[in-house]
Amino acid sequence: MGVRITRRRVVGTLVALALALAAVAGFVVVRDGARAPNASAKAPGESAAVALEFGPADLAYVSRTPMSRWLAVSGTLAPVNQATVKAKASGEVRQLLVREGEAVRAGQLMARIDTSDLEARLIERQGALESARAQMALAEKTRASSLKLLNEKFISQTAFDSSQSGYDVARGSVKSAEAQVRLAENALRDAAVVSPIAGVVAKRHVQPGEKVAFDAPLVTVVDLSDLELLALVPAIDIPGLSIGMPVELAVDGFGERSFAGRIGRINPSTEPGTRAILIYVGLRNSDAALRSGMFATGRIALAASEPIATLPISAVRNEAGQSHVWVVDGGRLARRIVVLGRRDDDAGRVEIRTPLPETMPVLASRFENLKEGAPALVKGPTPTSEAQSRRGVTG
Repeated sequence: MGVRITRRRVVGTLVALALALAAVAGFVVVRDGARAPNASAKAPGESAAVALEFGPADLAYVSRTPMSRWLAVSGTLAPVNQATVKAKASGEVRQLLVREGEAVRAGQLMARIDTSDLEARLIERQGALESARAQMALAEKTRASSLKLLNEKFISQTAFDSSQSGYDVARGSVKSAEAQVRLAENALRDAAVVSPIAGVVAKRHVQPGEKVAFDAPLVTVVDLSDLELLALVPAIDIPGLSIGMPVELAVDGFGERSFAGRIGRINPSTEPGTRAILIYVGLRNSDAALRSGMFATGRIALAASEPIATLPISAVRNEAGQSHVWVVDGGRLARRIVVLGRRDDDAGRVEIRTPLPETMPVLASRFENLKEGAPALVKGPTPTSEAQSRRGVTG
């Protein structure tokens, strides 16, 4: 059976459809109206900014504190006492009894020089002395006889004076011959070379069998128990130094081991061609661990400076060669470029030459992903000037 569509049915269908659409639209309006009071005015996808909170342990403040000052020094170590033993007699080296690195005592025999010529010379000098003594004995008898004859008026005063002069000449010849004998004996004694100090043989300058001239070097001996650091110091720093000031030293090859020294001498003039003055830092080397020629570095504690503006070193960051700090200014993070001065690693503080308010909180440690202008809250009261001072002394 066919469906019959009338005009009245079509109109009724359209009216029903319109009523349904109106009901749906009204539901949407009511739902949107319920959400409107809690909606954010931000654009879609934008989230609310969260303020960062920093406690007292996270913050530091600029404080005026004295800064420790250190003067860096470096140089080579040299023994205070050393001796280069030289030949006091010429001749052939018959024996050389020590080698490099051996310890020697003061007065220990180290070498012998051939004494054949020296012994012959001594015999010659002794013969000359005996002859001079015989001549003096004869002259003495002649003078005695002349004196007796003079008293008995048998000879003139002139004749006696002649015999007296002969006696004086003979006595002088004896003294000269005795001196020559002593010189020959000393030369023979000097052929036995002994060490003038206790120490270690640093170098042998000759070998057995070599002929040496007078004053030729034979052996060098160094005493390692006392060493000196020879360091050049700018003349401008000399007024801050004094004899006896302690010096902390580190020597290459000894790792973290430190050595204690003291300024023993200060040169009175600058080195040629420089504006530096040589200072000598003495240190004990009782265990003989150090050696001559080793390179050492150290530092000398100078008088503390006047109070200056400082911050903890941990508060300063460096990027691309530029130093900066993060501060909380007006409730927001701010990045401030700073110029640094002296640094005290022992106290963990650094001088800040860029003016910063002493009440401005500075982030004392490193935080990642900080952004300029981000909201920030400081928990706890701002420290007073007195509290800042105490923080600077103990920090």
